[in-house]
This record gives sequence, C-alpha cells and structure tokens, in this order.
Amino acid sequence: MSFDAIVIGAGAAGLMCALQAGQRGLRVLLLEHNDRIGRKILISGGGRCNFTNLEVSAKNYVSRNEHFCKSALSRYTPSDFISLVEKHGIAFHEKKLGQLFCDGSAREIVGMLEKECKDHGVEIRTSCRVKGVHKNETQRFSVVCEDSTFETAKVVVATGGLSIPQIGASDIGYRIARNFGLKVTPLVPALDGFTIRENHDFFVELSGVSLECEIVCQNGIGFEESLLFTHAGLSGPAALQASLHWNAGEKIFLNLLPHLDIFDWLMKEKCSGSRKQSKNLLSEKIPSRLADLFCAHYFPELGEICQAPDRSLKALADKMKRWEIQPFGTVGYNKAEVTRGGVDTDELSSKTLEAKKVPGLYFIGEVVDVSGWLGGYNFQWAWASGWATAQDL
Repeated sequence: MSFDAIVIGAGAAGLMCALQAGQRGLRVLLLEHNDRIGRKILISGGGRCNFTNLEVSAKNYVSRNEHFCKSALSRYTPSDFISLVEKHGIAFHEKKLGQLFCDGSAREIVGMLEKECKDHGVEIRTSCRVKGVHKNETQRFSVVCEDSTFETAKVVVATGGLSIPQIGASDIGYRIARNFGLKVTPLVPALDGFTIRENHDFFVELSGVSLECEIVCQNGIGFEESLLFTHAGLSGPAALQASLHWNAGEKIFLNLLPHLDIFDWLMKEKCSGSRKQSKNLLSEKIPSRLADLFCAHYFPELGEICQAPDRSLKALADKMKRWEIQPFGTVGYNKAEVTRGGVDTDELSSKTLEAKKVPGLYFIGEVVDVSGWLGGYNFQWAWASGWATAQDL
C-alpha cells in the first residue's frame, strides 16, 4: 500500500497533478471521497465546462500575495491545456471575453483527464474518504482513510474549497494544513450573488430584470457584464465577478449606462423641448420596469423632461452613474462558485506549492489562497498549479 505520491481530491487540480506525475513514471494513487471523479468539472459552464481563458495573467486572481500565482501560470499556459484538449479531439469554441467552452459536454474533459491518468498508470480510488494525514519518524506520510491506510513520500492536497457542498465540498484540506501548523486565511464564498436587505421590496419588484452595466467595488475594481435583479438582490456575471473583490460591510456602485454621458443626454432632450416623462425617456436606454421603479423610488417629483430643473437632471444622471447599494451579504456556499481564501501562500513555495515547513506536503488548486475571476481562470489555476507540483514529485 505504498506509493511514490498520493493526491487527495480528484477534481481539476488533482487530476492534472496525478496524470502529470504518472507521465513522469511515478506510482501515483489518486483518492476521491465522492463516488465519481470531477464532479465540479461536470457542472461547470452549464455542463459545457469553461475550461480556460485565452487571456490569463495574475491580475485575474485575488490573493493576499498577488504575485504568488505568476510562476505556475507562466509555466503551464492556456495553450498547453488547449493542446491537450485538441490531442483528444474535443471540439470547443470561444464564447466571449476569451472564455473557451466544450461544444459538447463537460464529460469530455473529465473523460480526457481520466484516460490520461489510466494511460500513465495512475490508480484512482473513489468513495475513499480521507480522515487524516500524518508524518512518521521516517519522514514518510500515512494517509488514513475510513477502511485503509496508505504510505507515501509525497502528499498533494487538492481537495478544493467549501463551495457547493451538495456535490461533496469538504474542509478536509484546511484541516490537514492546520494540523501541520500551516496558516489558513479567512474563508468566504465568492463568485456569488449579493443579497440585499435595505430596500428589499424594491429589489423584489425588479426580480427578473437584466441589463448590461458596470459594478464597481469600494476598492475601485469594476466589471462590465450582464446584471440580473433577483428576489434576493443581485446576480449575473457582473455581480458574481464583483463579489470576489467585495468584503462584508462595503458598498458597491452600479453604473447603469457606462458608455453614455447621461447628463449631456438629458440636457439635450430638455433643450429640444421634449415632453417625455422621465421614466419613459429612461426606458429608451434601460429596461422599462427598472426605469419606472427607479424614477418612482428616487425621483418621484420628476415629470416632463422639458420642465425638470437642471439640478434635478444632474442628480438623476449622478444616481444612474453611481447608484450606491449596500449588500447584506452573498447568497452563500450553496451557490458560490469558489471559496476565497485558503492555505496561506506565505506557507508555500510559489514554484512547487510545497509547504515550506513540511517537506513532501503540497497544496494545489482552490484549497490555496488564490481565487480567479469568472470565465475559466480558476480552471487554469487548477491545471497550472497541478502541473507545477507534479514536476517536483
């Protein structure tokens, strides 16, 4: 029951690490507590797996150490993974903003990774729940499962985060890190919708309305994508992206028309003698239900544009450009696509992801304090970190 390396977690990072280590001729055991591998891959991208992005750099990631991810990302690039996809004849397409999706199903990506593992002699065991990892006096590791114990010189923890517990998310990776004295940064759900309690009824009335707009966080980072109003608050790609940079208690700001000088537009309408009601004019640029409720809630005194005081039109323009909203929180781990935070990057080598205090112990993928934007970035971090560690096993 002895192996050259044991990888805990058969998600994206674990599968990549295992197949690369097997390719190097190592005897590798890959353990997965679910009854099948790659469950998060299978549900990603609406079942089509947004497996990477054509444009990847450190700026697309959030971490306490913004430079940590650079080494792995520079050595295993999107083109490297695309080459693997093409080798297996998997058809794919670019959807938008460099995001690459399978033409068919995410099952093709899982199947590709599983085949590569098997072709290189990796032993995969599913329904095998790890209870703990220990290092003995001979400096070898014992990986203790519910019904068996395995011995190895190298252990790779690729257990993911707390997101989407309904498909088996677990805190085992963080527990292993803490048991070996490694720091774990605060954990929060991210790439997740916002919940709103202030003016909650107002947002309930807007439920189902969507538009292209910009969300800006208090730190000045903004995303211009689709936004969806829900009965709970805000969702859609723009909200999910912003949640990665949002901290509890902070505000967010919506720019409803990021490519328009709204005040200039309103003044031109006024000077032309327009007798349109403000809500009717706004509905030419934004969804009519949003225009109606926005005007009724914030500017009930506005009537015909030609009669509106300049200061009122300036206030309307300013509000539309920087609509301040105070989220109560995010929807939570049940919906969040990733967990922000994780094993502190100060504890790990940026080249190999080996724990500095515990030779032979590695942490890769989502369990590390590196979280990517929506759009294939987290998969690329999984592939790159898994590849980087495999080179050191």
